[in-house]
Amino acid sequence: MNAKKNLAASRTPSEVQRKTNMSHHSRFTCSPAQKRLQKELVSLIKEPPPGVVIDGESVGQSLDLLVLSINGAQGTIYEGEQFQLQFRFGPKYPFDSPEVVFVGTEIPVHPHVYSNGHICLSILTDDWSPALSIFSVCVSIISMLSSCKEKKRPPDDSMYVKTCSKNPKKTKWWYHDEEV
Repeated sequence: MNAKKNLAASRTPSEVQRKTNMSHHSRFTCSPAQKRLQKELVSLIKEPPPGVVIDGESVGQSLDLLVLSINGAQGTIYEGEQFQLQFRFGPKYPFDSPEVVFVGTEIPVHPHVYSNGHICLSILTDDWSPALSIFSVCVSIISMLSSCKEKKRPPDDSMYVKTCSKNPKKTKWWYHDEEV
């Protein structure tokens, strides 16, 4: 069993709440965004989506940043591969979407994933809703990867990577390919 999974599994929901509360001054109350994130983290630790491994080291260090591992689903072209997915949350979460990117040395080669880790997925920008969660974003990304039949980069990858903002939420995406 993966050491990261063991570490995350060993944390109880109350430990996550205690640890995340300790990262803020005790005289301040948690913001609605922090409360929502704590609730989502507790839920993710109890029941992560299939193929998602929670990085126990990142849980509780900061409510602004979370790193998860996503395993390529069985029977897909990504089977056996593991990717790191980073979530960065702003103070307006869940009314404002998190910034979600692939990080690390293994960025999936996919028609909607740029080589810098930016993901062209409508729920991360235009179609975001406060009803969505870390769980639903992970499921959407796993589904996007699982439905892919050919590993290739977006046609404009090299130009985009050279000229884009560091924050993918500042990109005006053009959603035109429902095939992948």
